[in-house]
Amino acid sequence: MWIADGWKDYEIIDCTEGEKLERWGNYLLVRPDPQVIWSTPKTEKGWKKMNGHYHRSAKGGGEWEFFNLPEQWTISYKELTFQLKPFSFKHTGLFPEQAANWDWFSEKIKKAGRPIKVLNLFAYTGGATLAAAQAGATVTHVDASKGMVGWAKENARSSNLESASIRWIVDDCVKFVEREVRRGTKYDAIIMDPPSYGRGPKGEIWKIEDAIYPLVQICSKLLSDDPLFFLINSYTTGLAPSVLSYMLSTEVAKKYGGTVEAGEVGLPVTQTGLVLPCGASGRWSSTSV
Repeated sequence: MWIADGWKDYEIIDCTEGEKLERWGNYLLVRPDPQVIWSTPKTEKGWKKMNGHYHRSAKGGGEWEFFNLPEQWTISYKELTFQLKPFSFKHTGLFPEQAANWDWFSEKIKKAGRPIKVLNLFAYTGGATLAAAQAGATVTHVDASKGMVGWAKENARSSNLESASIRWIVDDCVKFVEREVRRGTKYDAIIMDPPSYGRGPKGEIWKIEDAIYPLVQICSKLLSDDPLFFLINSYTTGLAPSVLSYMLSTEVAKKYGGTVEAGEVGLPVTQTGLVLPCGASGRWSSTSV
């Protein structure tokens, strides 16, 4: 498991009975988590001092209950600073476990010794985009939501990366990739963080089990002659890490060699010393770095 244990502004304090108690900077949030199927005593005092609590509805979805929580605040990870604001379906605008991947590919970009062009698909609020840009890459950031791209630009400003070489694109990721193939555009690295289910700006339906492999196939055509890495993230419990590994092996490693690895990503739990699994990642990297 790849563990994001470099945070100072974020921690999972405790988790039990389907919920996790988290510290986001100076604020405590309680949010549901389907992986937390155990029941242990809530001895941690933070359970009674939460600033926000997301209540899951039996009918699906849910709603926030707030206690002295600002509409927006910031937390930092190393040189990066992110704007947070609770919004629909329990999210805050950041997936902290992805810091494990940010560290991995940032090191590769820094050691490459050459300009690196990165394509970040389903780029959300820009965590991976900013980590890659901070490491020195030129990044194309693509997301179907205009609001998410705007939020990512806010994060770039907060991280003093407003002048970094980032191209911001609001578009359906599959259609954008298809156009890039026709244009003959090439990238040295690709990151994709697809949702389990989603809709594009014109109502295009995305279902990960049906769409992820064809997208990986198309994306492999965008890789340069000397690619650096290819990263796939998945939050879908039905897709085992080995599935991500197999896709990268058949579509990328078969042509470029290199190494493929896959595993869970997770976050440490302060109260118990355990690690909470938070999805899976598949990583391909060249042998050159």
